Amino acid sequence: MFHPKKIFKRIGPGVITGASDDDPSGIATYSQAGAQFGYQLLWLSLFTTPLMMAVQEMSARLGMVTGRGLAGILRRHVSAKVVLVLSLLLFTVNTINIGADLGAMAEAARLILPISSWLYLIVFAVIIIALEIFVSYRKYVNVLRWLTLALFSYVATAFVIQQDWWSIVQHTLVPTLAAGKDTWIIMVAVLGTTISPYLFFWQASEEVEEEIDSGRTTLPQRQQVTTKELAGMRRDVSIGMIFSNLVMFFIMVATASTLFRFGITDIATAGQAAEALRPLAGSASFILFTLGILGTGLLAVPVLAGSASYALSEVFGWREGLSKSYRQARAFYLVIALAIMLGALTNFLGVSPIRFLILTAVLNGLLAPVMLWFIIRLADRREVVGTHASPRSVRFGAWLTFAVMSISGIALIIQLLTQ
Repeated sequence: MFHPKKIFKRIGPGVITGASDDDPSGIATYSQAGAQFGYQLLWLSLFTTPLMMAVQEMSARLGMVTGRGLAGILRRHVSAKVVLVLSLLLFTVNTINIGADLGAMAEAARLILPISSWLYLIVFAVIIIALEIFVSYRKYVNVLRWLTLALFSYVATAFVIQQDWWSIVQHTLVPTLAAGKDTWIIMVAVLGTTISPYLFFWQASEEVEEEIDSGRTTLPQRQQVTTKELAGMRRDVSIGMIFSNLVMFFIMVATASTLFRFGITDIATAGQAAEALRPLAGSASFILFTLGILGTGLLAVPVLAGSASYALSEVFGWREGLSKSYRQARAFYLVIALAIMLGALTNFLGVSPIRFLILTAVLNGLLAPVMLWFIIRLADRREVVGTHASPRSVRFGAWLTFAVMSISGIALIIQLLTQ
């Protein structure tokens, strides 16, 4: 018998991680891809799905098998200085991303109720900090589960608008790529915002949090993972990454069939994409798209701040985890608050949102392949994962992702330097 509540409770770290990947910054990038190139880049949503599944499965496996977060694992097997630099880079990239997301949320909220965007910025920052600090892990995860539903607004938006479905199928299954810098830059930006380092850290840490929540409070207990549990993790991760890329697909479809069709090809923010939809696709599409920005922002900002805090806390040996109270893990929660507040303050620098998006994509393009190099090698070491090494197909997918992200990052930097 169908029980929605039971299915809802089975939404695990993989689905939440996948949903958080479609944050307002990602929405702006996907909207720009659809507005500038129409249906042409839809094949990217299909291409990135197995890549994301491989790297997130590997990150989750490392967390489950070792009972530690990713930075904690790296600290035991890689130079401490290297791990510190990687963690500080992650904190920097995530803070910039948080700023872009909060700015997009404030802009979207202003479209519904036109009051000061600065007030919205502060209110959203305070609400998210309060939720992470004062709400218990079990209740907090339930909040995140509900927020994943916001992403269905983009699926609904695409169906509200008239589509050329035959053309959509063709461009999804047959890759096409026009010559020129703009095509390459937006393609690399899509890869950079889709396969992001913060997802690796969050995935591993949340697998550990789930084990703690189930009663495995000690490290030896968490390391007694079973084959059945790993299989469940793989299903959860696979569903989450498919969901994430499906949303990317429908955002591109919605903006391609409206903005591109009417010659609106320059989108700097997710809010601008929502506003542009109103006269072209009607109020229903505009409201759905706007509510999606707010929901995904409330989901993604805690993940961005949390992943940065997990990394730094593990590097410095601080007590960490959303399952702990503020008194038990004060430094962990202070880093979360700092990342969110600094992110909010970046909106007062007067830098255009599109510059922040490009900067985030470049930094992710640099950091992702470095992180993948360490993750893949650690996941192959018997002293780290024991008999629970990733299947050959996952290792192949992870190495392919490493190659794609390395080439993409280098190509994006070259393109930006030669503009």
